[in-house]
Amino acid sequence: MNTIVKYTLVALLLFPMYLLAETSTCYGTTSKGRLENGVQLPAEGNNYVGYSSVARLAGRTYVHSAVKQVIVGAYKGLEEEQPGKVYKYAETGFKDGGTFKPHKTHNNGLSVDFMTPVMNAEGESVHLSTHPFNKFGYNIEFDKNGKYEDLSIDYEALAAHIYMLHKEAKALGYDLWRVIFDPKLQAGLFKTKYGPYLKKNIQFSKKRSWVRHDEHYHVDFIVPCKR
Repeated sequence: MNTIVKYTLVALLLFPMYLLAETSTCYGTTSKGRLENGVQLPAEGNNYVGYSSVARLAGRTYVHSAVKQVIVGAYKGLEEEQPGKVYKYAETGFKDGGTFKPHKTHNNGLSVDFMTPVMNAEGESVHLSTHPFNKFGYNIEFDKNGKYEDLSIDYEALAAHIYMLHKEAKALGYDLWRVIFDPKLQAGLFKTKYGPYLKKNIQFSKKRSWVRHDEHYHVDFIVPCKR
């Protein structure tokens, strides 16, 4: 058999297996569910990074394959939509889903936390610091004006990210269920150029959650799941 033909046949046989391995199945809900074939988010990209290499090794950065596709695609779109801006994702879930302490959700691969984009005193886009001594960023508290030490919330970058997540999700046949972000800080989002789009298309939390969600925002995705 011709060598080229031989390797082509092998590749064709393996390709469906690769697709199967990369396709996730979610069960139940974000607060009571599980996940099969969860996939890990990339450690970093051109304009984003994960919040902790320790957490990554601990297996806390897995999502549904469809969610990964949406997230990576959105970051790619932000390279042109918001050049020079940097982003950081945080807690996601385990490879097989299930209880994900201390979170009440993140059970079936459809919940993702993102660290709030910030600017330094010079107006430069920088990553919010995440390390064990500040509970990987979750202990940070912004004031009512969106300030923390010499950092300020980059509402334009944050609004652009939610906008791009929704656009990418819809393009792939999925959607966003809700975004949880401190209600007292949401006004800043609606003052950006993305404000009208967000008001029309995104369901934001109306009341403060059991944790404030100021240093991070929680996004739940809509992907078909089995009961």
